[in-house]
Amino acid sequence: MQWKRPFLTTCLLLTSVSAFANQAADSVAPEQSSGLETKQLVKAKDWMVTAANPLATQAGANILKQGGNAIDAMITTQLMLGLVEPQSSGIGGGAFLVYWDAKQKKLTTYDGRETAPLAATPQLFQDEHGQPMQFYDAVVGGRSVGTPGVVKLMWETHQKYGKLKWEQLFEPVIQVAKQGFAISPRLATLISKDAKRLSRFPATKAYFFNPDGSAKKQGTILKNPAYANTLSSIANHGADAFYKGKIARDIINTVKSAQGNPGVLAQQDFDTYKVKQREPVCSAYQSYDICGMGPPASGALTINQILTMTQEFDLQTWGPESAKSWQVIADASLLAFADRGMYMADEDFVPMPTQGLVDSEYLKQRAKLITPGKALENVSAGSPPWSYAHQQSPDESIELPSTSHFNIVDNEGNVVSMTASVENAFGSRLMTNGFILNNELTDFSFRTHNNGKPIANRLEPGKRPRSSMAPTIILKDGKPYMAIGSPGGSRIIGYVAQAIIAHTQWGMDIQQAINQAHVLNRFGTLDIEQGTSAEELKPELERMGFEIKVGDLNSGLHAILINGRQLEGAADPRREGTAIGH
Repeated sequence: MQWKRPFLTTCLLLTSVSAFANQAADSVAPEQSSGLETKQLVKAKDWMVTAANPLATQAGANILKQGGNAIDAMITTQLMLGLVEPQSSGIGGGAFLVYWDAKQKKLTTYDGRETAPLAATPQLFQDEHGQPMQFYDAVVGGRSVGTPGVVKLMWETHQKYGKLKWEQLFEPVIQVAKQGFAISPRLATLISKDAKRLSRFPATKAYFFNPDGSAKKQGTILKNPAYANTLSSIANHGADAFYKGKIARDIINTVKSAQGNPGVLAQQDFDTYKVKQREPVCSAYQSYDICGMGPPASGALTINQILTMTQEFDLQTWGPESAKSWQVIADASLLAFADRGMYMADEDFVPMPTQGLVDSEYLKQRAKLITPGKALENVSAGSPPWSYAHQQSPDESIELPSTSHFNIVDNEGNVVSMTASVENAFGSRLMTNGFILNNELTDFSFRTHNNGKPIANRLEPGKRPRSSMAPTIILKDGKPYMAIGSPGGSRIIGYVAQAIIAHTQWGMDIQQAINQAHVLNRFGTLDIEQGTSAEELKPELERMGFEIKVGDLNSGLHAILINGRQLEGAADPRREGTAIGH
């Protein structure tokens, strides 16, 4: 399926970060016409970066040009994203990193997900009657803020793998923070849409709004000297500058003093926070191994379930124009999401049948529930093989999208696939020291039990909330073949699974696979992307029995394909991202 809407034609300029910053400081960007950008497949041989904002992509590329490796470039890319795309990720949030170490020829993952404060109770998001709070009543303010993990993830991986000096990785971002950057169309739109919530807290209001209270517009030069000072401190003193001392105290004070909705974050949460190196979750699919982050991430497990179930059907022959293909993918997704809701959570706290959920025989039996041409009606979680019995209840958590994904391949063959988030757009809407604080705690289920049975993803002190983030590295013959991921809340899973199917089953290159219109099913209602050829499938899918909702499905997929010495990079036309290679 191809786009009906017109494309914008753009040209990718390989200018330096300083040139971007100077241009931003000297001019106001013109209004863009409506439509989608044309994103061309970018080819290279030595290295490649794909990220959600041109300034961030270029910042990472410049580190590679200076002799840095993928971990070095990851740090600078993430720091720049926190500046120019503060609604999505930053040092006040968390991240998952999937990493291929070329020297060791080994895949590993790093969990920099936020943790619940040790003083938090399971009833944190319930009212005085024990009922779940309204979502935004819980989100906006200090109650929703978990212990941030990004800084420690960057620090620890740099200590292990980094090539350039730590402080060198901060300097380009410090300069742009001081000089200012032009507010992008996407950031301007989101500031305007969220004006009421963003205006609740003085520091956030002062940063995103003019003195008269109006939202700062696209092209306005935004300077962030507070963020520059924060980065200078971390550059000079390492992760301790963030987790001990003034910055930590300011975060805690901001959370505890948030008017109307204070939180319980404390210094002990910063003192005890740990990044966890975990084994990747991998499943065989066609001639590939699809590998990603294990629990508390649900992305890799759910994607692998979808892919394994759909390979029981002849998607390759049916093709992307067939409603039957999308019905099978949608039903496989619905079955996988039922398992996700029942079983998936932080396995450090909750027993999980992790291997059972991707057991090939179990998924073959689940696939038999799917009838081509007829949508599933009643779906419940399955019974994956477990080493012991454990009764749980389906989850009720809400996960709204505001996340950023990027990929990096360096000239040594190291590969980064990283997804970072503050959860909802602008997180808790609290800001301190130049950065937004997350609202990741609202990724927990607001209820603790259902019909007397515990919910796996209930809030517990020190626990990490379940996430749909799905940074993925695909292996072929034991070597990296593709790095891919997306923002999008719980829709991330469908976006990534669909792109993988489009490339492996339907022969699309990765740019075509990312461009393809979205058809997703998570909880029973089939989502079809508005303004695309996918709408032509609506009548037939309705005849199959689906309830359908047509709307924007604003993915931000980024991918790098590794084919010998040939690299191919792709960025989603729905957002501002770019691919740069050399």
